[in-house]
Amino acid sequence: MTAERSLSRFTAPRWWPYWLGLGVMRLLAFLPYRVHLALGGGLGALMFRLLRKRREVAARNLALCFPERSAGEIAALTRAHFRSLGIAFFEMTLAWWASRQRLARIMTLQGFEHLQDVLADGRGAILVSGHFTTLEISGPELVRHVETDCMYRPNRNPFIDEILRRGRERVARRAIRKDDARAMLRRLRENGVVWYAPDQAYWHKHGALIPFFGIPSWTNTGTSRMAKLSGAPVLPYFCERLPGAAGYRMVIGKPLEGFPTDDPVADSARLNRLFEAQIRAVPEQYLWVHRRFKRLPPPHDDIYAGL
Repeated sequence: MTAERSLSRFTAPRWWPYWLGLGVMRLLAFLPYRVHLALGGGLGALMFRLLRKRREVAARNLALCFPERSAGEIAALTRAHFRSLGIAFFEMTLAWWASRQRLARIMTLQGFEHLQDVLADGRGAILVSGHFTTLEISGPELVRHVETDCMYRPNRNPFIDEILRRGRERVARRAIRKDDARAMLRRLRENGVVWYAPDQAYWHKHGALIPFFGIPSWTNTGTSRMAKLSGAPVLPYFCERLPGAAGYRMVIGKPLEGFPTDDPVADSARLNRLFEAQIRAVPEQYLWVHRRFKRLPPPHDDIYAGL
């Protein structure tokens, strides 16, 4: 391990609270799964009360994306979403520290044969997913079946960034920075699997205004471009938390036919519709606290004005 990536550089007193928090998370991983769900629900309720701005962002997103729902239904869905967020924290401790055998007891993977079939062709595979609260827990079981690289967004805090990267490499073979397209392309050309979630607001190069739930939103068109450059097929990959303590269902879909085309915007609109379908199935499990509709240019309104 290089000196830059060694945790020994975080021994100064300023980092001690982070180490304490990390130790608590490590201990939480030993708790039974039902306790995780209960504590996660309680944490979510607390977050709902304390994180006013995030609560308002989530409620506004939900009201925009589900205009057919009443104000009372949106309020209930917002509360359910925060419960899901709280549970996601405890799922992260499981993903990072629980044994693969323990996780296998609560995870069900369907459609793995679709991935096996495309890898037999030797062109690699792009597993496209969205930012659901189950994103972290869905990694270990996938990696138990096939080596997978994932894309990640670096954190400004160097300690948190290092811990997140290490955690991601617990649930994936390697964590690739989201701006490192060359590493992603190289992995695909090695017949590797790359797990990619391009559904968050993206107004940089290769971003385009594309409808998401009928609302113009900055969208990353990189999936289409990477599929075209690599020749790798794109397969949908989603994980949902099942009711009660039934665990999780992970589904790898068939490769998208006719993808990519010569129109990255049309391709990305197709992916957005794919995300929408999964979100409608488990709306509380999507990451609604993210400002998905930010930075819209005139004449579009500022959706988050006043928040």
